Amino acid sequence: MRRTRRWITMVGCLFAMTVFAPAQTRKPGLWALTTTTTWQQAPFPAGMGDPTGGGTHTTQVCVTQQYFDKYGAILPQISGCRVTNLVKKANGMTADMECTGKMSGKASMESSWTDDEHATGKVHFVGSMQVGPNSKPIEWTTASSSIYKGIDCGTVKPLSPVPDK
Repeated sequence: MRRTRRWITMVGCLFAMTVFAPAQTRKPGLWALTTTTTWQQAPFPAGMGDPTGGGTHTTQVCVTQQYFDKYGAILPQISGCRVTNLVKKANGMTADMECTGKMSGKASMESSWTDDEHATGKVHFVGSMQVGPNSKPIEWTTASSSIYKGIDCGTVKPLSPVPDK
């Protein structure tokens, strides 16, 4: 009987650790997000530069605790896209993003962190984009890193939730 109680207690503790591990706290506030986008298949004519401003960029983003609780990571803010298949883990997350409209297709997303002030991520998108009267195939990958800057976001507005299923 005692052995059974011990096993029940141990299994209960392991279950609680599994349930609460994904809720690891990340710091809300201002983050510096650096992204590098590379095109595997661009919709632009050869010789034309990237009018979307691809390459490496650093932006300031404000993230609330509610946003981190919902997604676990900073997600791309792409109009016409929604998050699906979100899986949060203790030190990372994965999800898909489905897009319709001018840009349609599917992205796979992943993010990981070793502490509550640093993260890395990757988004890979395959689909098509409306360019004038034509639909052109596209494929791009964005690698990102983010560093926590502080609790005060100043004039930077918090990220809006991304639509989901």
